[in-house]
Amino acid sequence: MGIYKDLKDKRVVVTGGASGIGLAIADRFVEEEAKVIILDLDQNALNEALSRNTKLIGGIRTDVSSANEVEEAFKKADELISGIDILISNAGISYRRPFMEIKYQQWAKVLSTNLDGMYLCAQEAISRMKKEQNGVIIFTASTNGLNGHPLYSDYNASKAGVIVLAKTLALEFAPWLRVNAVCPGYVLTPMQKAEYTAEMIEEVNSKIPMKRHAMPEEVASLYAFLSSSEASYITGQAMVIDGGETAG
Repeated sequence: MGIYKDLKDKRVVVTGGASGIGLAIADRFVEEEAKVIILDLDQNALNEALSRNTKLIGGIRTDVSSANEVEEAFKKADELISGIDILISNAGISYRRPFMEIKYQQWAKVLSTNLDGMYLCAQEAISRMKKEQNGVIIFTASTNGLNGHPLYSDYNASKAGVIVLAKTLALEFAPWLRVNAVCPGYVLTPMQKAEYTAEMIEEVNSKIPMKRHAMPEEVASLYAFLSSSEASYITGQAMVIDGGETAG
């Protein structure tokens, strides 16, 4: 039994839901007894997630940067859960590279996944939610979208766009739709471990007031709260969860 009783039986779609923060979010909504479908580009990760948590309703391989694939994924989700109440638009990629070494191909790939993907999934979700005049959308942004951060200029730009997109949609579709962005700081995910050595992680930890990275489950708890009726007056916000890193 979950903490937020009103999340029971809610129809939830989580993009990038087969690993890291997305998987933790999907697991948390399952705990809340929601009907959860995960979208992910990695079929093997989808298979593993579905076999590990058999209460997930389904998984759909989707490239969120492809308009056709997103459209088809939401049609498949309709078949499985007959609509959507909550969209967690979380899929994203990043590369650690100096600005002058970023080829346009990489820039375009990061922006199309991290920002275009949010636009495409939000349009599909809203087209369904507006029929019932009710819904919640949460975008995964980043503290990198609030401040400059060397070696991630494409990622930072995409996340800044995500934050303003969330604020804009919150204004356009209020009062029946709530839209927020969650801005995690450093989170101990597979993506983070792939980009940072153990020594780099320790160096980062020394600069965070809480002296550690967040665990994906801690971040997932914020998504559950923001999706629940407990957060019924919160919309158009960029909610930071970073262990105090950006406090001063």
